[in-house]
Amino acid sequence: MFSKEESRQLRQEFWTSFGKSFPRKWILYDTKIKGLAFKFHFDTKSAMVALDVEDDLEQRITIWERLESLKSILKMDYLPNAIFAEEFILKNGKEISRIYLPLEQKVSIHNKNTWREVMVFFNDEMLKFELFFEDFEDVLRV
Repeated sequence: MFSKEESRQLRQEFWTSFGKSFPRKWILYDTKIKGLAFKFHFDTKSAMVALDVEDDLEQRITIWERLESLKSILKMDYLPNAIFAEEFILKNGKEISRIYLPLEQKVSIHNKNTWREVMVFFNDEMLKFELFFEDFEDVLRV
């Protein structure tokens, strides 16, 4: 078991190491589309890359419909294993829509032996996600 402070330090060390190992300016929250953001997720049980739609319901529905219309292209040309979840409940109880790709292997941010695998996964898969976004950004604009 790790104390909260030890866990915080490990998380900070991971993200610092990831930034140094794969120096790149990721789009993340800078999509310029309200409520649409890319996210990296890594905790003690799993890792994933995601595209979240978190705006008010009307805007969320509009963006989600556009993403759904591009589903076959995303899965065929960019991320074949992407999972589309129109209703995804976050730990805080908030409902969002999410397209995500989990890392299939068991990993933990507390286990440094899994870090490299997660970093490579993040870099490779988020790059594909961003390429998709750049290619279809005009379709997603509301």
